[in-house]
Amino acid sequence: MGSGKLAGFLAVSLHSAGFKITEIIGRDVPPSLRRARVLAKKVGARAVTANSAVLDASLIWFCVPDGEISAACAGVADRLANHAEHQLRFAFHSSGALLSRELQPLRRSGVAAASVHPFMTFVAGTRPSLKDVPFAIEGDRAATQVARQIVRALGGESFSLAAKRKAAYHAWATMSSPLLLALLVTLEEAAGVAGLTPDDARRKSLPIIRQTLANYEKLGPARSFTGPFVRGDTTTVAKHLAALKVNPEVMEVYRALARGAIKKLPTKNQAALKQILE
Repeated sequence: MGSGKLAGFLAVSLHSAGFKITEIIGRDVPPSLRRARVLAKKVGARAVTANSAVLDASLIWFCVPDGEISAACAGVADRLANHAEHQLRFAFHSSGALLSRELQPLRRSGVAAASVHPFMTFVAGTRPSLKDVPFAIEGDRAATQVARQIVRALGGESFSLAAKRKAAYHAWATMSSPLLLALLVTLEEAAGVAGLTPDDARRKSLPIIRQTLANYEKLGPARSFTGPFVRGDTTTVAKHLAALKVNPEVMEVYRALARGAIKKLPTKNQAALKQILE
């Protein structure tokens, strides 16, 4: 259910992995139905609405915004109530923040439910590989077993997530991509203080960013850490802060990251560095 970015990516990936998709369920509005028809054609399925869906599959995967999952699930459950011989046995949703209990109406119809969230970013115009991508899984035992099999077929890796950890998990995921982008935008602003345009800053920053990530992957954070904090160079850090005073928001991000570096990474002259950052 759904025809947006995530639905489009998952449906094509599932189809390519050999799974049969019977229906793409879109909202009963022209833009959603157009997207559903395009996606359905790609995967050999029917484009339908919630009211016209036959629901002849063993699994329904909700790929709709978080705020719509509960209502969409309730609508499907109402349809099933009039079809005692339905084939639906499993239901997934892919919210990173919400639990499988959003699918409770279907559980009452005997359907096993799970939340299955890929730890990956999906944006228009890109097609990331699912190879080795972790999927966080939480829910009923029968549904999580099926989810693991599907994730394995997609080339990903699955791990179990306790319900009480879901919000913290999603905070981690948010820091890993959208808030990482917020940091990168702040880097552009810092470069602006040095006289560069955002486009120039992006182009010039990417080599060192890529190498830092490669070092992090190969060596871990401590051995990848370089610069004035490793040396305990208070003079240079003081110059940084003085230069960034013209942009208080950038300076505050610098201070926050620097405090984290002093606390978590190998640094010299910590007391003096802390004093400068106050």
